[in-house]
Amino acid sequence: MSLRASRRAVALGLALIYCFSRSAISRLTGPDTLERRAQWLHESGVFVMRFMGIGLKVNGNPPKHGLLVANHLSYLDVLIFGTALPCYLVSKAAISRWPFFGALARAGGTLFVDRSSRVSAEEVQAQIADRLKGPIPVLFFPEGTSTDGAQLLRFHSRFYSPAVEARIPITTAAIRYIPGDNSPESELCWYGDAAFLPHVWKTLGAPDFSCELTFGEPRIYTDRRTAADETYIEIEAMRAGGVLTHQ
Repeated sequence: MSLRASRRAVALGLALIYCFSRSAISRLTGPDTLERRAQWLHESGVFVMRFMGIGLKVNGNPPKHGLLVANHLSYLDVLIFGTALPCYLVSKAAISRWPFFGALARAGGTLFVDRSSRVSAEEVQAQIADRLKGPIPVLFFPEGTSTDGAQLLRFHSRFYSPAVEARIPITTAAIRYIPGDNSPESELCWYGDAAFLPHVWKTLGAPDFSCELTFGEPRIYTDRRTAADETYIEIEAMRAGGVLTHQ
């Protein structure tokens, strides 16, 4: 495992150097807009995933705009969703200080929220409303934390409000990790009190694995609690492999 982890760590480092070099060059050749940052994160994700040999299967159509909500399993989710589509992520403030993934998130225009601060939550809510006016989707994880994938946590509804109030479509996505050695999905999930860096090293040393994203259809909701409850049901069904038909 240590040899595989070392090889992937070197690959990740080289890939990030390349991606940030491209970002620096891009800023010298044009305006550093949020849209360009989201596109850079998308292109960087594609490059890093390919360089590290992580497979990605996408079911359904990634949204072109609006609010995107998904279950949350790992710090890898930032990379996976950034690879699948240009988007702005809403993440907890601590992620901005993480090695590798924090740097990608910051450079990609991620919105960071301190969940213990009402003021921070209100500021991010206003930023979400502003970004939803543009052509790039905004992604957040309504569980508020990552899990082992066994079951969804209750969805928090606050960050649904900007889309609900503006009658902007909300799209669901279910993320799933597929270990290469048929071990449980939880082996690739980061949850509970697991230390970050040791888990990153464990993940880098894991047998080849892949990820599957399933996107639902965009819908407009009339209130945020209904939006949270119904997207919960939809993502739960997609995680279970079922097909949910809206009436």
